[in-house]
Amino acid sequence: MTTYQLEVIENTAKKDKPVQDQIPFGQTFTDHMYIMEYETEKGWHDPKIVPYGPISLDPAAMIFHYGQTVFEGMKAYRTEDGRVLLFRPEKNFERLNLSSERLSIPPIDEELALEHMKQLIELEKEWVPKTPGTSLYIRPYIISTDANLAVGPSSTYKYMVILSPVGSYFPGGLQPVVIHVEDKFTRAVKGGTGMAKTAGNYSSGYQAQANAKKEGNADVLWLDGVEKRFIEEVGSMNIFFKIDGEVFTPELNGSILKGITRMSIIELLGSWGIPVTEKRMAIDELYEAYQAGKVEEVFGTGTAAVISPVGELNWQGQKMIINNHEIGELSQKLYDTITGIQTGKVEDTLGWTVEIN
Repeated sequence: MTTYQLEVIENTAKKDKPVQDQIPFGQTFTDHMYIMEYETEKGWHDPKIVPYGPISLDPAAMIFHYGQTVFEGMKAYRTEDGRVLLFRPEKNFERLNLSSERLSIPPIDEELALEHMKQLIELEKEWVPKTPGTSLYIRPYIISTDANLAVGPSSTYKYMVILSPVGSYFPGGLQPVVIHVEDKFTRAVKGGTGMAKTAGNYSSGYQAQANAKKEGNADVLWLDGVEKRFIEEVGSMNIFFKIDGEVFTPELNGSILKGITRMSIIELLGSWGIPVTEKRMAIDELYEAYQAGKVEEVFGTGTAAVISPVGELNWQGQKMIINNHEIGELSQKLYDTITGIQTGKVEDTLGWTVEIN
């Protein structure tokens, strides 16, 4: 990657900050954004922090036609003493390059990308909210920009980072949700793009999620795309099960996203002496365990929610009520510990946080 001096063009028309306890997710953006360009002959070049605003693209830009794009999602957190912390951001950039490899997008320099992102957040520190449960959402992404309708990888790209203050994911508290086990639509298949964070993976799930919500469910539990039997993800999150005192999660198989929170849960439980078994898990086997009274807790994991407890699974007319629709002891402890590390309330003995100086 060709490196250049980071140019900073400050926004002279600063926006008013939102009321911190009334911030909708992903609708408010800070004063600045980051842009870097790619050309085959020059590599990545001309990194800039510029005033937030529209970008100009040719109507034939390949992103509009072939969906060659990847993205990441992470957060900056305000501590009680006013510091700003990131949570394992280097893992997000590792995964961004993994996604890029799958989508035939040239890799970025992970260390440089992290350093430039830190400079952007330093400039926007006042936008990191202070109210408990709030944070600054960070969205790095890459889009293909060639004006070309021929099918094939682009030769030019834009890498951008935008920032958005967000409210608490659980304004009413950490409440278990009702989930529909999806056996018609498919989220991803091994060999596809399910392991990458790319746009089409998410929009292809909208119809199934809308149908589930019509039936009173909050989201869907995805099964594998071949046999419609093996558990993969819940909504856009990874999923964990506590069964008869043991913790299980579906193994990464090429169609399941390598979640940063998933990784952190596994490592944290290991540090507590609680091993996690990563295995291929069948929905009928889960139902058998449920009938035997062995399913104790079920929870999704992801950047937005950290932990999202599941109180009920609906599968082929059968209702699996999990822990009497109450959050489990382990789920609560994991949520409290990880959010505590993220916000500086719990000592970071695992070296996961990065401070913005």
